[in-house]
Amino acid sequence: MAVAVISGIAVAVAVNGFALRVSGGLALYFVIWWIMLFAILPFGVRSQIESGDHVAGTEPGAPSVHGLQEKAIWTSLVAAVVLVIVVAVFPLAGL
Repeated sequence: MAVAVISGIAVAVAVNGFALRVSGGLALYFVIWWIMLFAILPFGVRSQIESGDHVAGTEPGAPSVHGLQEKAIWTSLVAAVVLVIVVAVFPLAGL
């Protein structure tokens, strides 16, 4: 739910504040969000060996707790900021 709210606000700011079309704002946000997700995924990951919580039959380097919901929220926040910066730079670049 939080991800959808943050995403909607970011796209609304990009559309209303910088004369971007809704489809363009959604497409740009989608690309930025996925790039930021892969940048944020490694933060705070502790393997099963590091945490001392190894489950038999699994890869020892697998994360003990993934925390995907928290990472999705952080990704949305960072992607929203990056989206606003990118669409603010568009006029300077002549786009």
